[in-house]
Amino acid sequence: MAPSWMQLLLVAVVVLLLFGGRGRISSIMGDMAKGITSFRKGLKEEDAEKAVEDDDMVNITPEKDKAKSSNS
Repeated sequence: MAPSWMQLLLVAVVVLLLFGGRGRISSIMGDMAKGITSFRKGLKEEDAEKAVEDDDMVNITPEKDKAKSSNS
């Protein structure tokens, strides 16, 4: 039994929607890929900032001030 012309037309429309140049599905997938890329970029930047913050932390409080505040 061969498919009718209506079934072939329906399959053609579905294929055009899924794989067409500006089909909804292809644009959604492109947007999702951009979102994942920007998310990963944000994670890398956050990790770099944390590494800089941890390495640059230096205690600059003079020892004299600590001794005076504990005696008072």
